Formats: sequence, structure tokens, C-alpha cells
Amino acid sequence: MAKNTICLWYDKDAEDAARFYAETFPDSEVKAVHRAPGDYPSGKQGDVLTVDFTVCGIPCIGLNGGTMFKHSEAFSFQIATDDQAETDRYWNAIVGNGGKESECGWCKDKWGLSWQITPRTLTDAMAAGGAEAKRAFDAMMKMQKIDVAKIDAARRG
Repeated sequence: MAKNTICLWYDKDAEDAARFYAETFPDSEVKAVHRAPGDYPSGKQGDVLTVDFTVCGIPCIGLNGGTMFKHSEAFSFQIATDDQAETDRYWNAIVGNGGKESECGWCKDKWGLSWQITPRTLTDAMAAGGAEAKRAFDAMMKMQKIDVAKIDAARRG
């Protein structure tokens, strides 16, 4: 077991979410599915209680804890992409599977978990600072899914 593992709370769909992430992102897999040894407040003995999985190499546990808590934008996965095709692939997988578009490269999956699909050209522009960062930032602020060509054009001025 990893020293630090992210625990993500789901109503009852932790296994479905983990399998979707494993099919969508590289270096991702479902490692184990654990069933409840007895009844609990939001489920019964034998129901899936936790799922051990990784997302892009990051260890996670999905907990089927019921409706008490919901995901919020206070936590998100940021996925760095190399080009528009990779950006489109991840964005479209999340949004096209019952998810929802947001602003500035953010979207939510159908379980309410937030994702930042962020092309490296954008993070490189921010790291460059100065006028280049400002132009790229201003361009990003008008976008939902990030348009790599528009960010690159903004970087050049």
C-alpha cells in the first residue's frame, strides 16, 4: 500500500468510476475491489465498499460512502496534455460520458469529480511569466476546452 493515497467518496459507483478512469488515462488501472463484510449505513454486506485504483500512476481508493458528501472543485485531477489531439481525447471522454464542460480547461465527470485538462503549452506560458503569460492567460479565460493553437498564437503575441 502506498504511503499516501487519495480517497475519493462516491455514492455507489466507485467501481464504475475507477474502470472508466482506467480505460481513459494511461498508467491507470483497477487494482482491487473490496466488498463490505457486513451491512453499513449506505449499503449491505457484499456490496462494493472500496476500490483500489490508480489514475496516471496516482494511487486512489474509491469509497462507496453514500450520498452524504459530494465532490467539489476544491479537488481536481490535472492532466497534462502534449497536443490538441490528446486534449480533445480526454476532454471528450469525460464530457461525452455524462460529464459537463466548465471554464478554462475544467470539466466534471458524471460522478461530479473535477478534471483540469491542461495542455503543456499553457503551463509553459505561465512559467515563462511576463507578457507571454498574460497573453496566454487572457486567451485561456475565454475558453472552455483549451484550444492549443490559440494559446500558441497568444504566446507568440
